[in-house]
Amino acid sequence: MLLHHVELWVPDLTRAVRSWGWLLTELGAEPFQAWSGGRSWRSGDVYLVLEQSPDLVGTAHDRRRPGLNHLAFHVPAGRLDGLVDEAAAHGWRLLFGDRHPFAGGPGHRAAYLEDADGFEVELVERVSP
Repeated sequence: MLLHHVELWVPDLTRAVRSWGWLLTELGAEPFQAWSGGRSWRSGDVYLVLEQSPDLVGTAHDRRRPGLNHLAFHVPAGRLDGLVDEAAAHGWRLLFGDRHPFAGGPGHRAAYLEDADGFEVELVERVSP
């Protein structure tokens, strides 16, 4: 894997940990690092960092502006619907609900979720062999 880590600067670490921590753990990542301004979760050699930096400018991420649009994660076959059902209780909302679970096109079973700070994830269900 070419990716080493992803670092997201968030305006509210507690809120971000509530949503991202739940999702990353459900996807099989394990808590990795913790400090007063951040947390991280690791899966294999790749980790994701949430940081509430004192250098942060602004209070919300806009996925439609230049920069990060979304992160996409694999979801084990048969787990997508359960994750979507539980997501709202952890601060996520379903995007493109009128086209769910095929908002990415026919044959691409996925969910698009957005957290309270405007970060989007795409949960792509793996196809059973």
